[in-house]
Amino acid sequence: MQYHYKPRGVCSREIILDVEDHIIQDVQFIGGCHGNAQGVAALCRGRRADEVISLLSGIRCGAKNTSCPAQLALALQETEK
Repeated sequence: MQYHYKPRGVCSREIILDVEDHIIQDVQFIGGCHGNAQGVAALCRGRRADEVISLLSGIRCGAKNTSCPAQLALALQETEK
């Protein structure tokens, strides 16, 4: 199922997720650091959402209290509800 998430406090404007049976099929970041976003997305494909949530939660970007990976973790938490 496809989900759209509006991240907060980061450069990305939207995260689009495709999650089936708790397995991440695809991740797309709209905006933000293109190369980093592609790398994070590639590393997430085929993994369980709960595994990625535990890996990415709490990551910070510079002085910000969050990051695009941390926002992805929050987006995945929404898909798990």
